[in-house]
Amino acid sequence: MAATVYAYEPDYAVSPGEILRERLEVWGMSQAEFARRCGRSSKLISQIIAGEAPVEPDTALQFEKVSGLAARIWLGVEADYQLHRRREAERQRLAESVKWADSFPVSELMKRGCLKKATCKEDTVANLLAFFGVASVEAWQNQQASLQVAYRHSPTFESDAAALSTWIRLGELEVEQVECADYNEARFKRALTEIRALTASPTAETLSQARSLCRDSGVALVVIKPLPKTTLSGIARRLTPRRALIQLSARHLSDDQLWFSFFHEAAHILERSKKDIFVHDKSERITEADAEADRWAGNFLVPLEDWERFTASPVFDRSSVIRFAEEQGIAPGIVVGRLQHEKLLPWNSRLNDLKIRLCWKEATA
Repeated sequence: MAATVYAYEPDYAVSPGEILRERLEVWGMSQAEFARRCGRSSKLISQIIAGEAPVEPDTALQFEKVSGLAARIWLGVEADYQLHRRREAERQRLAESVKWADSFPVSELMKRGCLKKATCKEDTVANLLAFFGVASVEAWQNQQASLQVAYRHSPTFESDAAALSTWIRLGELEVEQVECADYNEARFKRALTEIRALTASPTAETLSQARSLCRDSGVALVVIKPLPKTTLSGIARRLTPRRALIQLSARHLSDDQLWFSFFHEAAHILERSKKDIFVHDKSERITEADAEADRWAGNFLVPLEDWERFTASPVFDRSSVIRFAEEQGIAPGIVVGRLQHEKLLPWNSRLNDLKIRLCWKEATA
């Protein structure tokens, strides 16, 4: 049986410059004198000793003549040193990539069937890069840097950055399967009016119709289940000048929150911004853009004059809420939600049963 041979691969390497420095000390020769004898500049010799410049073949031949050490040895030491440096850089890059991968909800993505099971950390990195459609961690970082600029309308997030970018990517992948007409603002406004009237119908059925109406006006509507460490309700963005996206999380699983979030994001689409991504996140600060979107959504669902008339009475009971919702042609849960948002009803109100509770199968169907 043949003996196993283990290759010796030390975890360090000596640079040719270090060897040269030691030789010069032994010889009692200055760098300037050695450079003069080699016919090279003092600057080059200084850079080689500092490890800032490599020993090239011509330089190795000159070193051989002055030092008596064969040129192939100088070049061999240089090659070993450079290989060691590249191995160390690769180890560092891999360690950073693994650390990068650890920040993502990998288990959740596997559970959803969006990420292949990996046998090692390196495979997890490769799978995540494929998921994001990039060639390297650096490419992902550059991509995210450009997205951060687009986030400027919502500067403060409670959502984890890695989880947020993952949730956004899930929406992008979902949208790839959606065929949309070119964006048409007038058609989108008509679609919003039709969707408002549909809110009084069962939500699962209405969502399907809402998706269709949005597609016909050039807006892809997708509902993506939120990930751990995400607190956002939705995002709005223009994918291209001809196509927009509204991505909802439905994280509260109630019809009032879902529809308000939808019309909030629709308001951002109507702002005609071509570059920004509007992220509706649970934040202590609300931007002017989000405040305006809130006002638009609230007034679109219930005209301000009608709302002021309804809230002039300090008593809100089941019959008055249902009657007002029927007058407006919207779901009563939306009325309850707005009353709670304006602190006219407590969050634990008995009228909460007027809200329609959703399940993820209905929301994402």
